[in-house]
Amino acid sequence: MILLDVQKQLAGSGGPMMLDVALSIEEHDFVALAGPSGSGKTTLLRILAGLEKAEGSISVGGERWLEGKQALPPQKRGIGFVFQDYALFPNMSVEQNLLYVRKDRELAHHLLELTGLSELASRLPGSLSGGQKQRVSLCRALMGRPKLLLMDEPLSALDPEMRMKLQHDILTLHREFGTTTIMVSHDPSEIYRLARRVIVLEHGRVIRDATPKEVLLQSKGSQKFSLTGELLDIVKADVLHIAVVAVGQQLVEVVLDEAEAASFHVGQKVRVSTKAFAPSLSSL
Repeated sequence: MILLDVQKQLAGSGGPMMLDVALSIEEHDFVALAGPSGSGKTTLLRILAGLEKAEGSISVGGERWLEGKQALPPQKRGIGFVFQDYALFPNMSVEQNLLYVRKDRELAHHLLELTGLSELASRLPGSLSGGQKQRVSLCRALMGRPKLLLMDEPLSALDPEMRMKLQHDILTLHREFGTTTIMVSHDPSEIYRLARRVIVLEHGRVIRDATPKEVLLQSKGSQKFSLTGELLDIVKADVLHIAVVAVGQQLVEVVLDEAEAASFHVGQKVRVSTKAFAPSLSSL
């Protein structure tokens, strides 16, 4: 069990902000941290890792990692950290990057086999694709058999197809190694596929704590689906208007009448929803 109650003054985009979070996380759980940029997600991850100072308390499996201002050093916390930028040693082979953490060649080979990297064991990171580098980074993070695996938007730089492949690898490794995993992500599909619990931060505080379905499913009442996006354009077409909305990586067109078109403006955040086959637009 992870028991966490931490406070830290931050310089947010809107001015000074207090990160004030109290949580309990079950052993072996997979938790996603979500919320707008600047809400404190990455800082919270770094506090858990011991890479940022904070006040309060952190207890992991009964071991005190933080008590007041007294903190256990990062190297004694038994964590694995997967960064966005891979953070591999460029002059070491894939296998050497793993063995740097722990001299356990059998474990290294097992991890490389699980992630389809066995044939690349002797390659240098500079010769690998982004997806391959991130798999190496994930394997290296698990070489120490960590109590806690922390991931800061690990797949954000990858294309959708590679993301799906690595999501499978992450889930496979999480289950086999029985780690407690906490991941920062902005990707709803990633959160839905991987996490069992979503903690949403805003201005340094927890505003939602529920299952991925409860947090991400936005439909209300009789709506069949509801998606949020940005209004890119409103194009007049005869007596009607067409709203062009960016939803994730795709564009959606919604028909508006004259009065509806006049109530929106380009650049506005909107919700696209439908009850049957007639999508409608509403302001957020």
